[in-house]
Amino acid sequence: MAFKGWRKIKIKNDESFVEAVAPIIISASRSTDIPAFYSDWFFERLKKGYLSWVNPFNRKEQLVAFDQTRCIVFWTKNAQPIIKHLKELDRRNINYYFSYTLNNYSNELEPNVPELRKRLNTFKQLSELLGKERVIWRFDPLIIGNTLTINELFERIFVVGEKIHKYTNKLVFSFIDIANYSRVKRNLEQAGAFTEFTQQLMKEVGLKLNQMNRQWKLSLASCSENVDLSEFDIEHNRCVDDRLMIKLFSKDERLMDFLGYTGLQGNLFEKEDSYNELKDKGQRKECGCIVSKDIGSYNTCLNLCKYCYANHSDKLVQNNYRKHQKDKNKTSII
Repeated sequence: MAFKGWRKIKIKNDESFVEAVAPIIISASRSTDIPAFYSDWFFERLKKGYLSWVNPFNRKEQLVAFDQTRCIVFWTKNAQPIIKHLKELDRRNINYYFSYTLNNYSNELEPNVPELRKRLNTFKQLSELLGKERVIWRFDPLIIGNTLTINELFERIFVVGEKIHKYTNKLVFSFIDIANYSRVKRNLEQAGAFTEFTQQLMKEVGLKLNQMNRQWKLSLASCSENVDLSEFDIEHNRCVDDRLMIKLFSKDERLMDFLGYTGLQGNLFEKEDSYNELKDKGQRKECGCIVSKDIGSYNTCLNLCKYCYANHSDKLVQNNYRKHQKDKNKTSII
């Protein structure tokens, strides 16, 4: 049976009993960097038992309860602020893993991320704490232009890969999407001359990554791309990944039941029925993720990356962050 939405339950807030959705899987978050900037808030809401999410399109509030949560996928460029909190998830027996973007760009493109050396060290620290299967390296997005040639890009990927390939099992990447996001186009034009990847260049990237990976021996995957790079041993990724959850968290009966995994040999890995039912229809067609409840908010990520589609303006982000800092008891990020 196809996924028809998360279970709804009644929870007690500060005033009365109210309705909330109770997701099995939470995404934290495609829209903002919760580990880097909102980890204290997130764990305070975890203790309260619920948070609120504001729909960016109609501004309606939705309450999200943690009662049924069995897995959290964290997305970040700097996990250092959240590391001190992770034992709380372990104590609650909530499974989690990290989709960790570790790019090698200048401050012109990523003005507020920590320096590369610190990010490399944090990546290694997190991997040593959780195990390398639970820390996935993203070099995302791949960007080229007049000031950043394809060969320079390869060199930058290589520098990072040489430092961390022993601390992860997987490299995920995507190609910059400029034409579909006017604010991205505007920001990149201000930062310099950047361009879309042609199909030929995408194939060149696939070949070069395959060559680099002969010594790294990582799994390679593209994120939300329709280009076929399978000839270079590059698959289409699932960032919210049922296969990884089964591999890592197979003893969690509630999570396995939701994923349709019975423990029988070949189940789910040979049959795609469960995956097709759980594939997230709310994402782009090329996205391979299964369903999750994202709890982030647009216009709140202080990394201020020039290629980000989730921020309308740096000023708006900074204003929202200041408001958040003034009210630590807010149920939502904004």
